[in-house]
Formats: sequence, C-alpha cells, structure tokens
Amino acid sequence: MSRKFDSRVIYSAAHVVADPLADNGPGRPAAVDWDATIRYRRHLWDLGLGVADAMDTAQRGMGLDWEATKELIRRSAEAAGPDDLLACGVGTDQLPAAPTTIEEIRATYLDQLAVVEDAGAGTILMCSRAMAATAKGPEEYKSLYSELLGEVSGKAILHWLGPMFDPALEGYWGTSDLGEAADVFVDIIGENADKVDGIKMSLLDAEAEIALRRRLPDGVRCYTGDDFNYPRLIAGDERGHSDALLGIFDPLAPLAAKAVQRLDEHDPAGFREVLDPTVPLARKVFETPTFNYKTGVVFLAWLSGHQDHFRMVGGLEAARSVVHLTEVYDMALELGLFPDANLAESRFNALLKVAGQPERRRR
Repeated sequence: MSRKFDSRVIYSAAHVVADPLADNGPGRPAAVDWDATIRYRRHLWDLGLGVADAMDTAQRGMGLDWEATKELIRRSAEAAGPDDLLACGVGTDQLPAAPTTIEEIRATYLDQLAVVEDAGAGTILMCSRAMAATAKGPEEYKSLYSELLGEVSGKAILHWLGPMFDPALEGYWGTSDLGEAADVFVDIIGENADKVDGIKMSLLDAEAEIALRRRLPDGVRCYTGDDFNYPRLIAGDERGHSDALLGIFDPLAPLAAKAVQRLDEHDPAGFREVLDPTVPLARKVFETPTFNYKTGVVFLAWLSGHQDHFRMVGGLEAARSVVHLTEVYDMALELGLFPDANLAESRFNALLKVAGQPERRRR
C-alpha cells in the first residue's frame, strides 16, 4: 500500500474501542465495538497516517485475545483503501508465556502470518513471550527469525519491544545486555535484509536507537517506537533519521500529521515547533508502569469525541488513577488537542463525579 507523506513513513499504532455493554472485565474474552474501532482507523488514514494494527496499543496480551485480534485484522484490511497504509502484528498469542518448544512457536507465528497475509496487510513480526521463556540463546532467535522472514511474501517490520512495555520480554534476543542484544538483532537484519522493510525500536532509549539506526543496511528503515524522544529521532541528524510507528501518535494524530507536513515542506524547525510541546504529555501517558499507557490513549480518544465511553477490554480503564488522568487532561487541554473543549470538559467532569471529586471549570 502507498504512503501519503514524502519525507517520512508514519504509522500510528491504533487502539481498539470496547463494547461498553459487554462483559469486558479482567480475564474475559474481548468484546469490541467494531464500528467505532474501524471508524477510528479511517480517522487516522484521513489524516495521512498509516495504521499499525493488532499491536500492543490495541491491547495485544492485555485483554485482546487472538480470536478478537483475527477479526480486527480482517476488518481493518477490508476497511483500508488502496492508498491507506496498513501493517498488522504477527505474534504467538495462542501460546502461554511459559517454556514450550521452538517448533510450536514457529508454527504459531506462521499461523498468524497466514491470517495477516490472507487479509492483504503488511507484516510486523512482534516479540514473543513464549520465545523469551523458551529460547536458550541468541542462535535460536537467529534461526527462528530467518525462517519466519523466509516465509513472508513481501517484507516485514521487525519489532523490538523492551521490558518496560512488557516485563515478560526481559532478555529478548537471548541476552539482557542491551549492546549484545543489539548485535544479535543487527545480525538477523543483515542476514535477511532483502526481507526486512524496517525495524521498530521500543526501548525508550534515544541513544541506543540512533546507534542501531546507523548500523542498518541500506534500504532498511528504523521506525521509532520511542514515545519519549520521538521529535528528535524523527527529525534526525546529518547521518539519518527515524520514521515512526508510535502508540502516542494515536491521540496525537492530528499534530503528528501537521508536523510531518512541515518536514515535507522542508521546514524542520516548524516540525519541532509542532511536536516538541507534546513530549510532556507523551511522557505522562507512558510513565511507569509504562505498559498501562493504553488507558491514557483511550481516555484521550473519549475526551476527543472519537468514542462514546471510557471502557476498555480487560477492564483496563481502571489501570490509571484519577490523579494521573487529571494531569493527562490538563496537559492535553493546554496543547489544544481536543476538537471540542466543551465536550472534553463535560466528559472529564462526569469522570470526576463518579470518582467523588468536585467539578472543574476551564479558566
């Protein structure tokens, strides 16, 4: 599928909208409001952003089970137009996050790859909790990923998700040493460069991303997943830049599109002028425990009028405190992020009322 910006390839990792009338409590099968979920993806495409679907922002491994994920992939692919960029996550959700066999892991990856390719979407090879628990060292990662990339019909994006996003991925690539893990990752990419569109770095470490970015073979992109340092990484330096595949570009989608348009117009200072002020909000949404950032993403979607409720699959609307959400609201309001500030204020005050707190009015 094609892209809509000239200077960068930009994906927003999109959230799913829960069915508010279903039993979406902890440990329950995910029930999704498909109309609202697909409507939000069309909103992202209309802004010119690509959609990275069935990723951790969509609550993979945190409420969104594989059956619902398959439906999400199918529906998103059906909704995408010929000029809409769509790539979907391929993982091992069916397996427990416990030791199994490499053969089972390989077969599960291939089952999910078939679903994504049958839908006509691009492929993102996600990290596997089962692999983290099972692999005995770097060579097993190299062997598995080479086999998987050999089965991809086109090119894939490789996703390196750090333990701050998913603690079960500690020691991925066969080592907990960041430098050694980077060496393994680069070896995999170098040995399969003709099958790799790019890599997504989600380590919240700008210097590590830049160092690895400079080691990539020609033609392999670095898609930043650093929700703390994205303006600097996308802007780049004299030796290159990162493209983007970001969860924070779900709530920040309008500002992200505006900023990248500035880059297309050869205005890097204008790009930073738009995006730099958004970083404090991003850091608040992604603060420790980072994996609960999805709650802030959905909260902002509700306040912005993209959905009619603040409910999440797995009951994760309760994963952040009202104090945290109040700070998110104040920062988003200051940025002018809400299309209708009156609607946002009304909905925020409804949340405060349920929490037993007094209403607040804008100055």
